[in-house]
Amino acid sequence: MFESAELGHCISDREYDRAEAALREALLKAQYELLADKNIPVILVIGGVDGAGKGETANILNKWMDPRHIITRAFGEMTDEERERPRMWRYWRALPPKGRIGILFGAWHSEPIVARVNGEIDDARLELAMEEIVHFERMLADEGALILKFWFHLSKKAQKKRLSALEADPKTRWRVTDTDWARYKRYDRFRKVSETALRETSSAYAPWIVVEGTDPNYRYLTVGRALLDALNKRLAGKRPRVSTPAALPAAALDRRNVLSGLDYGQRMTHKEYSRKLEKYQGELNLLTRHKKFREKSVVIVFEGADAAGKGGSIRRITGALDARFYEVTPIAAPNEEERAHPYLWRFWRSLPRRGRIGIFDRSWYGRVLVERVENLCAEEDWMRAYHEINDFEEQMVEAGAILTKFWLTITKDEQLRRFRARQKTPFKNFKITAGDWRNRKRWPDYQSAVCDMVERTSNREAPWVLVPANDKYSARIHILKTLCERIEAAL
Repeated sequence: MFESAELGHCISDREYDRAEAALREALLKAQYELLADKNIPVILVIGGVDGAGKGETANILNKWMDPRHIITRAFGEMTDEERERPRMWRYWRALPPKGRIGILFGAWHSEPIVARVNGEIDDARLELAMEEIVHFERMLADEGALILKFWFHLSKKAQKKRLSALEADPKTRWRVTDTDWARYKRYDRFRKVSETALRETSSAYAPWIVVEGTDPNYRYLTVGRALLDALNKRLAGKRPRVSTPAALPAAALDRRNVLSGLDYGQRMTHKEYSRKLEKYQGELNLLTRHKKFREKSVVIVFEGADAAGKGGSIRRITGALDARFYEVTPIAAPNEEERAHPYLWRFWRSLPRRGRIGIFDRSWYGRVLVERVENLCAEEDWMRAYHEINDFEEQMVEAGAILTKFWLTITKDEQLRRFRARQKTPFKNFKITAGDWRNRKRWPDYQSAVCDMVERTSNREAPWVLVPANDKYSARIHILKTLCERIEAAL
C-alpha cells in the first residue's frame, strides 16, 4: 500500500506558489458553501509516520481556510475520565457538527495499531478493533459525514533524516521525543501493522489516502486537492452508497407479539409493596457502595407506553441512591445542536463514568419507535439503527457498564383509565398532552415496532426486561429486584 509513496515526489517552489493561490481560493469558497449548506460534517483523519508533516499540513489547512469553522483535535494517552468509558467515547465527543470541518490527529486507528506493535494485543484483537472502526465509519457515513483519512508516509531512511533535522534545530527540537525515536526503532513493525490496518479500514465512503511526506509542497497540495475534490462532489450531491437495510425479522412477518403473553393481572397490596420496597432499595444502596462497584458503571434505560409508570419507577430507584453518583437524562426531541451531529451523539456524551449510574428516561430507541412510527426519519435510517444500537451497547458492556433495559407495558384499557385520571387531577394535568392522545391512535403500529425492537436488540449482555405495569406496585418491585440481581451478578 505504501509503495507508491516511496517515490519521493517533489514540487518546485514556483509551481507550488502558482498552484497554492488557486487552491486556497477554491477551498475557502467550498468551505463557505459547506457552512451555508449545514447538512454535511467533514471529518479529516490524520495519521502516519512521525516526522512526516502531519502537524504542518493541518496548520496549512487552517491557514488556507477560515479556522473559525475548523475543529482540530489531537489524541494522546487516555485520561482517567476516558478510560472509564467505551474506547470510542473520546472520539464521539470530538466529531464536528454539520457544516464544519474536523481535523483529528491520532484518531480511532492509532490506538490499536500502537497496541499491536507493542504486543499489548494480538492479531485477533486488532482485527476486532478494525471491525469496530469499519462499523463506526459506516455509521458516520450513513449519517451524511464526508470522511477523508490521510496517512503520511516516510521511508525509514527519510524518517531518520527528518527526525535528526528537527532535533538539530533549537527551534524545533521540542517536537522530537523519546517516543518518536522508540517508534523509529520499530519502524518495520509499525509499517507491517499499519498496512494491515489501512487495508482493512479503507472503503469507498471512508478511504485512506497515502501521502508521501518528504516534500512539504507535494503533501500540502495533495491533501488540499483531495479535500477540495471531495467537498465539491459532495456539495454537488454525489454521495457513495453505504448501507443496505436488512430485511425485517420474522417477528414482523408472523405477527408474533411478545407483549400479548405477559401477565397483566399481577397485583400487590400496599403493605407487601412497602415491605419489599424497603428491602430492595436497601439492597440497591448497599450494592452501589460495594468496593467493586467503583470498577463498574450502570446504565438504566426506561422505555414504555405513555402513562406506563416510567417516572414513578425512576423515583423509586433514585430514592435509594446518593444523589452525587447518579444522573437522570430525560430524552425529548433533539435540539439544534443535537440535530447537527450523528443520531447517537447526544447519548454517547451522556454515558456515566465508572462508579456512577446513568438513568435514561427514554433513550436511543426513539429512532426505532417514535421516529419509525411517525415517519420522522427515512425507513433506511431506522432499519440500520438496530445494528448501530447493538454496536453501541456492546461497546458499553465491554467497557464495564451494567446495562439494563426496561420496557414498561400496560393494556390499552389501563392507559385510557390513566389518561382520564390525569385530566381530572390538577397536579397531574401536565402529564397528559395532545401527543399522548395521538400516539394512542397508533397503538397497533407502536406494538409492532416494539416487537421488532425486542427481537432485534435483546441479547445476553443487554436483554430487554418486559415489565407488565397495570399494577404500579408490582412493576416497581420487579424493576428494583431485577436491577439488584443484575448489579450483584456483575460484581
